[in-house]
Amino acid sequence: MSSTPEHETSSAFWRRLFALIRKEFRQLLRDRSNMMIGIGLPIVLILIFGYGLSLDVRDARLVVVQEDTSPVAHDVIAALDGSTYMSTIVVHSFAEGRQAMDEHRVDGLVYLPSDFARRVSAGSAEIQLLLQGSEPIRAASLQSYVSAAVSMMAQKQQDRQGIATAGGVVVTDRLWFNAANTSTWYLVPGLIVLIMTLVGTFLTALVMAREWERGTLEALFVTPVRPTEVLLAKIVPYFVVGLVGLGMCLVAARLLFHVPIHGSLLVLLAASMLYMVVSLGIGLLTSAFTKNQFLASQVAILASFMPAMMLSGFVFDLRNVPVAVQIIGHLLPATYFMELVKTLFLAGTYWPLVVKDCGILALYAVVLLGLARMATRKRLD
Repeated sequence: MSSTPEHETSSAFWRRLFALIRKEFRQLLRDRSNMMIGIGLPIVLILIFGYGLSLDVRDARLVVVQEDTSPVAHDVIAALDGSTYMSTIVVHSFAEGRQAMDEHRVDGLVYLPSDFARRVSAGSAEIQLLLQGSEPIRAASLQSYVSAAVSMMAQKQQDRQGIATAGGVVVTDRLWFNAANTSTWYLVPGLIVLIMTLVGTFLTALVMAREWERGTLEALFVTPVRPTEVLLAKIVPYFVVGLVGLGMCLVAARLLFHVPIHGSLLVLLAASMLYMVVSLGIGLLTSAFTKNQFLASQVAILASFMPAMMLSGFVFDLRNVPVAVQIIGHLLPATYFMELVKTLFLAGTYWPLVVKDCGILALYAVVLLGLARMATRKRLD
């Protein structure tokens, strides 16, 4: 019994597609530059962002102006000096402390006046803290460190002396979604977005543009191979490379940096695959319009990787930027994947957010792949 034309057409489609995918995998493994970008560069980024880059302030320099020599003042200095984030220099006049601040030898100044012990006994003690405003992020961190050290010292004194006044207020701090209070927990999940953007967009655009330049795609187009089959064959190998990068990020997050994954791992994998398709669509569309390796690489960096790093919420909170920049940021698919990844890592599976962000990413994937298919068809004509 002979097979139907529909069956023959379908089997021919799959034969051509598998042959093209096999060719793409061979070409990918043969070209060392592609493997360095797809595998080597993500490893370098993981090590740099995980170990080398930190938003935490360490070894902050603090000058303490100690005009009061009472035991209470010494306890304050001991609490500040005992912090792993600060080192203190003790002087006994405000002029010396002011000079250290003017010369930028220290990041902040703590002033303990001569009647500090008396004010502590009266319940009206104040510690003056002056900070270098030239580095606002460092200043804000140092302010929180000093406040935490002084509060801990005060609580220890209260416990030691057995004081429990009814009017006293004890503030207990707890940091939600980042109990370790380390920027690594904040950076490593976002690194997944950067790596998948790099592999999906930059590498795909570069390789496709190279084939446009060499004329290998035109050679394929004179065969029975269809544009859709060519695009699918180009997507599959780099989709696999992107998943390898995702796997490396997840392993590094758990084993090297001990970042928790509070949400569903399956949801994280599904969302990552969806975003990988979006990145591949951007890369295919970029190469289809540029047809030049250098131009494609520049456009891919400027249109995807740099915005993903600067405008997606990876480094800067979008709520703190001008409205125009917020609008641009929310036009980027990386913004929604960044929000989703950080929520799944540090907060949990919040389904309204998952559905919203995945729906937006799915829409981006359909539109971008459709445009890439249309652009390729127009080049055939």
